[in-house]
Amino acid sequence: MKNNKQSNKQIPRNHKENGISEKILKTKRRGMLALILTTFFYLLGFAAIILGGLNMDHEIHAVPHGVDVAIVVAGIVWVCVGWLPYLGLKILKPQEALVLTLFGKYVGTLKNDGFYYVNPFCTAVNPAAKTRLGQSGDVDGGAQKSHILLSANPKMSETVDKKISLKIMTLSNSRQKINDCLGNPIEIGIAVTWRVVDTAKAVFNVDNYKEYLSLQCDSALRNIVRIYPYDVAPNVDTTGDGIADEGSLRGSSEIVAERIRNEIQSKVTDAGLEIVEARITYLAYAPEIAAVMLQRQQASAIIDARKMIVDGAVGMVEMALERLNEKSIVDLDEERKAAMVSNLLVVLCGNHDAQPVVNSGTLY
Repeated sequence: MKNNKQSNKQIPRNHKENGISEKILKTKRRGMLALILTTFFYLLGFAAIILGGLNMDHEIHAVPHGVDVAIVVAGIVWVCVGWLPYLGLKILKPQEALVLTLFGKYVGTLKNDGFYYVNPFCTAVNPAAKTRLGQSGDVDGGAQKSHILLSANPKMSETVDKKISLKIMTLSNSRQKINDCLGNPIEIGIAVTWRVVDTAKAVFNVDNYKEYLSLQCDSALRNIVRIYPYDVAPNVDTTGDGIADEGSLRGSSEIVAERIRNEIQSKVTDAGLEIVEARITYLAYAPEIAAVMLQRQQASAIIDARKMIVDGAVGMVEMALERLNEKSIVDLDEERKAAMVSNLLVVLCGNHDAQPVVNSGTLY
């Protein structure tokens, strides 16, 4: 029992130790100085080879023969390995970051723009560098095809930029077909604006933070849309408080978008991402029921219009009878009043213009 308790206590401790937090490198911007010195010594290596070779050819004995050989050998060695410092030169533009590892260990992140020099053996890591999701920052027109070809060639895969963009980006996933809370299939699309706030989590906590974000957006969209009806429906609780409300996808788009944003944010926090905003960009019934729902909306609109027309017609008939009675223009019995009311309602409620019929005889 004691061993079991001890093992249970060690689980959260190990999990905490395995977590990686972002470490900003305070490296000074010495890239230009390193470039000048490396180039100078590289040229010095060529000069040593040339001068040492000339001394040996002309048998100039100002220095011992072994020294000339040593100078030539040193120059050859430096020319062969002197290009390595160039690998440590890193250029960052504003709103860019570079996650560096040294022999598999995370050493830190470069975040400020400038010309840096770091350990030449440091490797930049960005698993999502080749991912193209049709979002801002990944859309480069015709150049996108060339990137795909480069990533498909194993010899050219190292040319892919490993920098991580810290700019606010927009992800617009494809439209999804989802059933609302009433079971009606609808098509909906969202646009999510996001950015990377913790580069270490984005690189090391998930396999590919762009694909992870895309999947979480799809999942969160389904979870929220299933709570709401497309249009206002009776006896539907969208807030979870047990009380029916008038929430709907069409009428409460701002509230729905905010709930989608919060749902996505709760899933991608561990990936070092921040969801700035989520907006519904497309909302419609699925094609298989769109025609039926359109007829339903048309029927509802016709009924509402008819109710308004009938209410107005009844009021006009009532006003006409009162005015005739007040002015004592004509005395009508109940039968004639009924006929007059019927005729007026037919005229006022009809869809077409009435064709008047003039009675040239007596009313009785």
